[in-house]
Amino acid sequence: MRALIAFVAALAVVAANAPVPTGKVICYYDSKSYVRESQARMLPLDLDPALSFCSHLVYGYSGVHPDTYKMVPLNENLDVDRSHANYRAITNFKSKYPGMKVLLSVGGDVDTEDPQKYNLLLESPQARTAFVNSGVLLAEQHGFDGIDLAWQFPKIKPKKIRSTWGSIWHGIKKTFATTPVDDKEPEHREGFTALVREMKQALSLKPNMQLAVTILPNVNASIYIDVPAIINHVDYVNLEAFDYYTPERNPKEADYTAPVYTPQNRNEHQNANAAVSYFLQAGAPSYKIVLGISTLARTWKLDSESEISGVPPIHTDGPGEAGPYTKIEGILSYPEVCAKLINPNHQKGMRPHLRKVTDPSKRFGTYAFRLPDDSGEGGLWVSYEDPDTAGQKAAFVKSKNLGGVSIVDLSMDDFRGLCTGDKYPILRAAKYRL
Repeated sequence: MRALIAFVAALAVVAANAPVPTGKVICYYDSKSYVRESQARMLPLDLDPALSFCSHLVYGYSGVHPDTYKMVPLNENLDVDRSHANYRAITNFKSKYPGMKVLLSVGGDVDTEDPQKYNLLLESPQARTAFVNSGVLLAEQHGFDGIDLAWQFPKIKPKKIRSTWGSIWHGIKKTFATTPVDDKEPEHREGFTALVREMKQALSLKPNMQLAVTILPNVNASIYIDVPAIINHVDYVNLEAFDYYTPERNPKEADYTAPVYTPQNRNEHQNANAAVSYFLQAGAPSYKIVLGISTLARTWKLDSESEISGVPPIHTDGPGEAGPYTKIEGILSYPEVCAKLINPNHQKGMRPHLRKVTDPSKRFGTYAFRLPDDSGEGGLWVSYEDPDTAGQKAAFVKSKNLGGVSIVDLSMDDFRGLCTGDKYPILRAAKYRL
């Protein structure tokens, strides 16, 4: 009997110390894609080929009412009106994919009406109560399985170029941000901790409801996120470790937007490994950390002062031209990028579009560029994820025993299969490497 008890106890110890399986694939669906035009328009049915790869589907985005602080749909006609009822159209996928959780995300850098309301809400217990109660009700009414807090905290300021074009950043500081962007940082940190705790308490009264937190790009988590205080209240934390450089934030210099590790002579905090390390060192279980992979490309114009090598960091002249489908300066979807790449099918004598440069080290990312010339076609520099880099990030996640990856978002992946005929190649590559 003693031997049996000892054996059972040994098994318990082994089970307690065994790594929690990785493999979450959190798929973000940006509802703005519904109202895009042409090949960029994504309807709910277009999601279906992706969903067998997704453990979670996150609907983006709801927002905060600036007067009542209630959680509200950002597009009532699309989200909840009977003619579209997009909330319900998305949650109805659970009948076909019963193992998939569908969450409603709030914020996400798209709730632009009076953005200061996100900080003001954290300062008021009454406002937090209004938000929590309305959020739980909204999610429950439309069949969601929980809420994702993609909170719109103030962002760090981009660092200015202090030296000649093409040089590295001058005098990189040890700190993540050198200029305060929020005079009430401690209060907002405490307020967010309270919000997470209160939201978890309210959701726990409902069956099987989940709570997630998304750290948006260029938010200093060390300021706003009290990891030990919140981590037991959330099912996972999604780290959007990308957009460290964008043409809006850095119009005069382009660089890798989402490196896994620190490129030489760059800010040591602006990469995926640093973002993950902060949470691990603060005590977060690795299985609760999810790493974001962005499907959209950031683009800059090159001009006569840009280096002909194309190697970043490189002098630029603002955002690149809008794509034919997404129609937003400085942004291209993955299928818009792959359509511009040099390939053997281009006609002889036709000027190639973009030259792709891969990263043999698998540490920094892929970019592509086109130098300006006398033909009138402007130069372009593009930092983006492709199936190879998405797979490399999934391999990084697996090596760290993290909880999984998030795809942000599905509408910018090649959901129509325009590049090679395969739909959702970035999503698939990440899933297969986990």
